[in-house]
Amino acid sequence: MNLKSGLPFWLIKNGLASEYKTLDENIETEVLIIGSGITGALVAHFLCEEGVKCLIVDKRMESTGSTTASSAQLQYEIDVFLFDLIEKVGEENAVKAYELCLESISTLQKIIKKLKIEADFEIKSSLYLASDAKGVKDLEKEYEIRKKHKLPVTFLNQKQLKSKFNINKKAALYNDVSAQVDTYKLCQGILNHHKKHSGLVVYSHTDIIKIENKKDFIEAHTEKKNTIKAKRIVAAPGFESENILDEKVMQLNSTYVFVSKPLKDEDFWNERCLIWETARPYIYVRTTNDNRIMVGGFDEPFQDPKRRDRLMEKKNDLILKRFKKLFPESKIEVDFYWCGTFGETKDGLPFIGEHKDHPNMYFALGYGGNGITFSVIAAEMIKDMYLGKKTENIFSFDR
Repeated sequence: MNLKSGLPFWLIKNGLASEYKTLDENIETEVLIIGSGITGALVAHFLCEEGVKCLIVDKRMESTGSTTASSAQLQYEIDVFLFDLIEKVGEENAVKAYELCLESISTLQKIIKKLKIEADFEIKSSLYLASDAKGVKDLEKEYEIRKKHKLPVTFLNQKQLKSKFNINKKAALYNDVSAQVDTYKLCQGILNHHKKHSGLVVYSHTDIIKIENKKDFIEAHTEKKNTIKAKRIVAAPGFESENILDEKVMQLNSTYVFVSKPLKDEDFWNERCLIWETARPYIYVRTTNDNRIMVGGFDEPFQDPKRRDRLMEKKNDLILKRFKKLFPESKIEVDFYWCGTFGETKDGLPFIGEHKDHPNMYFALGYGGNGITFSVIAAEMIKDMYLGKKTENIFSFDR
């Protein structure tokens, strides 16, 4: 299945990897990672840092799946309000999930600094706008519960929002601990570092079609009839995990994104903060380091790639109109646009760890709008699981 369509900005901006390998022999490794997107790259990073021999396979060219379609906004907030998440998974686990997302942003920043990756990472402020009267009430409730648990949050009323950001909405939640990144450069940077320094090997165009558990190892079979023998397998293929799992753990959605032509400095809002809203479906807004605006949203349930792609122009018009309601005087013009498919869980949380029907495998399934932050959490947890460290897992399949 095509994960995306159109012209993803990150791929155009950075270009494809200069070289890649395909598997044409039987091999062995300690840990086999399925998926070379940002999740697989981060899993490889944490394991390689511990001296674990890793190998990555991907049915596509490395890093060219959903990673290239991501808007790469890094927020500790998830698509489900904290007060709603508490109803779903309990207060302790809900708050822990938010705290782990917050911690993951600084963890990612440290990784980028340590590996000296040029990934256009920036700490940013974030605005969560009330779209209507219900949104105001929800944000008031959300503010109180976040404040209770000492999560970074400030409530802005209509006057404050208009004065500071020139946005005419009734209310917003504000924080200054979010971030943005070039997700494709980040993924490529991590992979290239560990290819050079840790012996990591990445095989593109290598499709795993069968996995067998043997007595002392697990064996993956490729479409080209080669085998990969490993102690453990990490499945990080995004929503294509449905090809491995029998149970349905997510709903597929399509999201639509465009990037503007470059603008002048004076055409941007204060702080160039990340923006999203309480409306469902919502739009999300960020900027790029070459003075563009990236706007996406109007997600809808995925049915098939052809229908998803036919809707691109209509969705672009809706997204642009919604953006211009926020900034009526904006001179924004669309330059690139694309759409992508992603998974979403009922509680908005990822699935991480082992599954009862798949021994010797770990899953790193960071669904939803927090794919990158969830990926950081998953990678670190799987590293601990593999090393036999005691791990409290609030993202297990049996939660």
